[in-house]
Amino acid sequence: MKSVMQPSALRLYSLTKEALSQNEIKQAIDGCRALNTEFPMLFEGWWLAGCIHLHLNKPEAGLISTSRALSIKPNEPSVLIQRIECLSLLGLQQDVLEHLQILAIQECDSAALHEKIAIMLSAEHMHSEAIKHYISALADEPNNSLLNYNLAAAYRFIGDINKCEESLNACLALNYLDAEAQGMRSSLRKQSIEHNHITELLKAYSDPDIEDKAKSGICYALSKEYDDLSEPDKSFGYLTTGADIRRNAMSYDVSADEKIIQQITHTFNKAFFLKDLTGHDSVEPIFIIGLPRTGTTLLERILDSHSSVTSAGELDTFGLEVMALSSTQSGDSNSSALDLIRLSSQLDVSKLGFHYLEKARPMIFEGSHFIDKLPFNFLYAGLIHRALPNAKIINLTRHPLAACWAIYKQQFRDIYPFSYNLTDLGRYYVSYHRLMRHWQSVMPGVIHSIAYENLVTDTELEVKKVLDFCGLNWESGCLKFHENKAPSTTASATQVRQPVYAQSVDRWRQYGKNLDELSTILIKAGIDVS
Repeated sequence: MKSVMQPSALRLYSLTKEALSQNEIKQAIDGCRALNTEFPMLFEGWWLAGCIHLHLNKPEAGLISTSRALSIKPNEPSVLIQRIECLSLLGLQQDVLEHLQILAIQECDSAALHEKIAIMLSAEHMHSEAIKHYISALADEPNNSLLNYNLAAAYRFIGDINKCEESLNACLALNYLDAEAQGMRSSLRKQSIEHNHITELLKAYSDPDIEDKAKSGICYALSKEYDDLSEPDKSFGYLTTGADIRRNAMSYDVSADEKIIQQITHTFNKAFFLKDLTGHDSVEPIFIIGLPRTGTTLLERILDSHSSVTSAGELDTFGLEVMALSSTQSGDSNSSALDLIRLSSQLDVSKLGFHYLEKARPMIFEGSHFIDKLPFNFLYAGLIHRALPNAKIINLTRHPLAACWAIYKQQFRDIYPFSYNLTDLGRYYVSYHRLMRHWQSVMPGVIHSIAYENLVTDTELEVKKVLDFCGLNWESGCLKFHENKAPSTTASATQVRQPVYAQSVDRWRQYGKNLDELSTILIKAGIDVS
């Protein structure tokens, strides 16, 4: 990055950089201004200006300084990174993606830059491009366990299981207490008597230096592998231990979520849907909703294999737009969740639809529809329909106990806090079930529901029903979804690389005796668990 500087320029640059590192912002600003006034063609001065603008959260000014820097050194990676960060802060996602395409093909002179670029590419699901930079970073830092783990994650997302496993083995050779790496490795394949990691996992579990969070992760890995080996008692024992560790570290109260869902039901009632509201007329979005682990990723891959459909992945765009517009309307950034729900019913739905489309529409969008597969958009189904009346909404269902069991045994990363306790999970499921019944009541015919069990046992019939609901012609390629090379970033990233299989449909039944309390909660709510 550096150019040859005159002694006076070098001194001023060094003092300014030091001031910034010490958070002496006024001195840094004064030094940078002097540097760029006296040496306007010095690249480093404008790079420093970009650093200062980002530090001060002034992305507009950052775009000006990065433009000056790039006019001196076109496509310099360190400045492209700055510029992408500025564009991201401004919400200019299309520009972010365009700059990432340029950044992806640049050469760098440091492992740190390669790693930074790889992380930015991975964040936008450009995993194949990220892999190249992770490999370049590892060439300089082969003993960096985090780099090995991140490379493994990228390989997993694109479906290269063998290389993923190689990278995980390299990571764990450096740090066998890395619970995330252990968990990912366990999830890659069905373990067997001949090939498993039980011994290594038990060693990690018993290590006196292991921290609680890591121990929890090891428990989930042990539970998964013992389940593969058909040892349900051991599997459930480690699972409850791991879940309890996670739950005890949280301040979560499921009643808060119950109140939120109840408020949604009360706010978006029949009267709301009788209002004369005109949303955006786009036919592009297909929303796949439901609870996690109910087949949402499977259906996404099936639809993404249609020539007229592109998946945009799990987007939080709609919910964020609802909250942003509601907060702006109230003028109070500290409004409670319940207040925001009430305010959201008063939004300009056409504006909401427009804002969503502008931010959600994929950069590479071939065909007439794109998929938004965030399961928890079920909370916004009513607003989705009013803001985007021509959008399609598909809800995945599953046997209640099977759904809850699948959620409970999956360790999520900092989401779904209700998933670590069976009582919490049961209560949340009841609220979800009631809300979906409510949506079907106030929006009859709007949401197409499909049972996971039917999807995996009579795939062709169910896919034809979904395509008909979406106004799409039948394409046999939808049944070859496992050949789809598009990356998958969900917990089902490994499973969707395989053809449809129904073996897991009733697997929860071997744990039936452990689910009695959960079953009681559901039955009391009138939910059929037979």
